[in-house]
Amino acid sequence: MRYLINMSYDGSKFYGYQIQKNNKTVEGELERVLSKILNANINTLGASRTDKGVHANNQYCHFDYDKNINVKKLAHSINSLIDESIYIKKIKKVNDDFHARFNVLNKEYIYKINMGEYNPIEKDYTLQYNKSIDKKLIDDFVKLMSGKHNFKSFTSDKESNEYERDLTIDYKISNKVLYLRFYSSGFLRYMIRNIVGLLLDINDGKKSLSDIEFIFNSKSRCSAGSCASGCGLYLNKVEY
Repeated sequence: MRYLINMSYDGSKFYGYQIQKNNKTVEGELERVLSKILNANINTLGASRTDKGVHANNQYCHFDYDKNINVKKLAHSINSLIDESIYIKKIKKVNDDFHARFNVLNKEYIYKINMGEYNPIEKDYTLQYNKSIDKKLIDDFVKLMSGKHNFKSFTSDKESNEYERDLTIDYKISNKVLYLRFYSSGFLRYMIRNIVGLLLDINDGKKSLSDIEFIFNSKSRCSAGSCASGCGLYLNKVEY
């Protein structure tokens, strides 16, 4: 039988989502606790492999277990034993052919940038850029980056055979914090962080809006510029 877990976590406390031999990860913690509760070797498969420092408001994974489980009790048990920076929101039984990664229709990420005064309390949760970004620049940047493009210049993923993505970007500004929203059926490794890095490079005068067409056409990571920190990035929604 297959079960789907919906969780949230504070990524600043982990070396990413995917299990690593000598580092504390979200997947490692979850599998450790699940295996202990169910007295079995439990492996999970996640919807997204978030990087070190990246947070999740809604992450999903599935696991298989050959017995019927009281999912509410299991969620409570996991939350009572797991690292307090992870929270299990819901568990439900799904069809055996369901896959937490391959059945994803769309994902939504949020990236938070503080354009106001440095905030040490939020340093692990919002990028402390601490400089203003012109609204017209953001509008122009979002327009140029949105749509269907080859994003090979915005990833270090050399294993992918397909770099074209149809991306929607929009934003809002509240209390001097810029909230960038990224929506697509799929993302490449570091893609969002590299896009944000380019926006900041343009604002800092290191790049210009006129460089964007060249960056897309070059299909080279070297052309795109900086990679923004993972601290401001959140996996916000996963749609099935």
